[in-house]
Amino acid sequence: MSSSADPAIELHALKSDSFGRIALMRGADGSLFVRRDLRHVPLWLRLPAWWLARREARGLARVRGMADVPQLLRWDGRRLDRSYMAGAAMYQRPPHGDLAYFRHARRQLQALHRRGLAHNDLAKEANWLVLDDGRPAIIDFQLAVVGDPRSRWMRLLAREDLRHLLKHKRTYCRAALTPVEQRLLRRRSWVRDLWFRTGKPVYRVVTRKLLKWEDNEGRGPKP
Repeated sequence: MSSSADPAIELHALKSDSFGRIALMRGADGSLFVRRDLRHVPLWLRLPAWWLARREARGLARVRGMADVPQLLRWDGRRLDRSYMAGAAMYQRPPHGDLAYFRHARRQLQALHRRGLAHNDLAKEANWLVLDDGRPAIIDFQLAVVGDPRSRWMRLLAREDLRHLLKHKRTYCRAALTPVEQRLLRRRSWVRDLWFRTGKPVYRVVTRKLLKWEDNEGRGPKP
């Protein structure tokens, strides 16, 4: 789709759900980018969809210029455009035995945290990319939290981000887990326990009963 005001052309949809349509776009200059479009969100979901998109824009603004994360191109309250990175989701291109991938991913995560951002949704393999050259990239900042990296709250969220990365390392590179990493995996924070007792049951009701879809722990709807 295109218009005189917006000459970008949609190449194909990457994801479409009740909170918006995400599509790969080609700009007037030929460059590729990804667009989250809220214009077709149902009326009753427009406020939460807008809130999530604004949160993503804020998170991307915080990591502007950082490598291997999307770059915010524009956000006008209805459409969020971010740079495109060529690669596949972790579950589509599993990094089995790739210790270099997880070392790089940990450095990348530390860089995010130094900038005062906790991703807050890295349990989902869909939010970790394996780029065409094998490097890791992080996407989908809808639930990102921005704050003082020295605060207790941000340090707690940063530790949860790291625990989620280590869970993926345990899946694909178990033999490389260090004793310190194994101890960290065993330490469950009150944030995690609270989410599983309260937030996750509500999330499942909303997604499965009201919205009629299931993200399958970040791997997309089940067939």
